[in-house]
Amino acid sequence: MIAKRVGMWYHKRTMKRTTALKIIALLLALLLGLSACGDPHKGMVEVNDGTGQVWITPEAGVPVSTFSQKDFSVDEDGMPVYKGDAFTVMKGVDVSFYQGEIDWDAAAADGIQFAFIRCGYRGYTEGVLKPDEQFEANIAGALKAGLKVGVYFFSQAVTPAEAAEEAAYALKLIAPYQVTLPVVFDWERIDGQETARTNNLDSATLTDCAVAFCQAVKAAGYTPGVYFYRNTGYYGFDLTKLTDYVFWLGTPGGYPDFYYAHTIWQYSFEGAVDGIAGSADLDLLFTPVQKS
Repeated sequence: MIAKRVGMWYHKRTMKRTTALKIIALLLALLLGLSACGDPHKGMVEVNDGTGQVWITPEAGVPVSTFSQKDFSVDEDGMPVYKGDAFTVMKGVDVSFYQGEIDWDAAAADGIQFAFIRCGYRGYTEGVLKPDEQFEANIAGALKAGLKVGVYFFSQAVTPAEAAEEAAYALKLIAPYQVTLPVVFDWERIDGQETARTNNLDSATLTDCAVAFCQAVKAAGYTPGVYFYRNTGYYGFDLTKLTDYVFWLGTPGGYPDFYYAHTIWQYSFEGAVDGIAGSADLDLLFTPVQKS
């Protein structure tokens, strides 16, 4: 009986050891298998898309941003300052009737060098084109104060034909003025509005709308541009079809962390500028330094 019990104990112990070895062997096989498969993110880059860190596959042919966090510091007001040497930088604002009447001389004296002014918009439900109520006062005041001026049109186009119509409307509004900075297609989804006409617009159509707007602007002799948030830049537009146009990134923060190259960075929605009541959108415009 004792010998039998010892035998059974030895058998059970051996079985347990064998099972453990099989489990270890299986785990090693899995690890080796994963190693053989390689990096699951090979060919991808990690970015912040506005909701958190994600992996994306870079768009072929779209220039990559050369900005890094070390290129920027923060001033005493908590605002980012470019300290690199690859670009010259101008500080500006973007405004609409929401800022009310603006003292542009005071804004210029406060260091504002350029302004992007909303010239018009399309309603997000009925789709009617309208001029911005403060456009004429804003553009005349900004130019008189010596600022460089660009404009943006708040688009809610759902077809390329509508986008071309918006461009024609914007070009007519700006014709009397010296607009030397880009004329920008500013298309945004309307959050929380079930009746917004753009709710179900797909990426391909949105991109075609941007192209239609920008082509009309370019044909008229102006520099075309496209405004977007990180999320729309990564998932909304096909940026491979927009590389001929200026990119204007809207991403408040300490440095512009968008993966692709962009010329204008909207870095704050809550800036303070002399001559503007309440909060103002602040921007930096980057011009590459010409190497001799």
